[in-house]
Amino acid sequence: MYREQLKVLDCTIRDGGLINNHDFDIKFVREVYRAVSQSGVDYIELGYKNSKKLFSEKEYGPWKFCDDDVINQVVDGIESDAKVSVMVDIGRVDIADVKLAKDSPIDMVRVASYVKDIDKAIAMANDFHKKGYETTINIMAISRDQGLELTQALHQIEKECEAKAIYIVDSFGSLYQESTEDLVKQFKDILKTKEVGFHGHNNQQLAFGNTIEAIIHGANFLDATVYGIGRAAGNCPLELLVGFLKNPKFDIRPILELISKEFIPLRDKIEWGYIIPYAIAGMLNEHPKLAMALRKSEHKENYREFYESLTSTETE
Repeated sequence: MYREQLKVLDCTIRDGGLINNHDFDIKFVREVYRAVSQSGVDYIELGYKNSKKLFSEKEYGPWKFCDDDVINQVVDGIESDAKVSVMVDIGRVDIADVKLAKDSPIDMVRVASYVKDIDKAIAMANDFHKKGYETTINIMAISRDQGLELTQALHQIEKECEAKAIYIVDSFGSLYQESTEDLVKQFKDILKTKEVGFHGHNNQQLAFGNTIEAIIHGANFLDATVYGIGRAAGNCPLELLVGFLKNPKFDIRPILELISKEFIPLRDKIEWGYIIPYAIAGMLNEHPKLAMALRKSEHKENYREFYESLTSTETE
């Protein structure tokens, strides 16, 4: 699939940080940044821009906050054409404390929001746009918000928001190809002045397939992570996406080397990827938090019991 407008955003450190409280060391992050830059991706997302008034630096690592000086330690001395991205959550960032884009190593700020908070997301995206940043709005848990409220939110975004791309986020890994197609078509039909993005989770091993489906129907902003790292079942694997895209600017070799050197050993320390409890959560369109709790318990392989506990709760 070759389309010049396609943009790939690597969110390895940001999504991977959800597993270990964003506590990757600088050396590891530099290795990821170096390899992913060499692979030709367009954006590299290094974490969240959260307020230190709300979150403790004792509890969370540096990628929860993405201070400019820490980002500079990563990017300095590494040749890269990729832009640096961070994510913000509604109510968790002090916008006034964020420097103007011209004074920061950050190029893009992505606003994560549920449909119910779209007013706040638009205001935040516009505030960051005024500071000179590229912006997106990432609409989370969209598998539960596909009715009139979503349609109204998209019309409001088109009318009021300066964001360059609006993302479909399959937070629960519950979407199938048909629903992905329908959502991309809906977004493109309403968002005449925005790009459409897709961020897939791999609960049912469909993140890559759904990303391809999104591409086919016109989504041009695509998220992925090295070796699929991310909370619970993880995300669309960057190596698969780069291998699929035909643009000659992409090079899979640095990613493969990075996986061999850094991610195979890391997988022995922290768990992510396709595991049955996460698949069950995806099938039932549930947040993976209960499956994550199961994996930390002494009953972590009790799959039938877990499934029955979720389905009986639904019935009740």
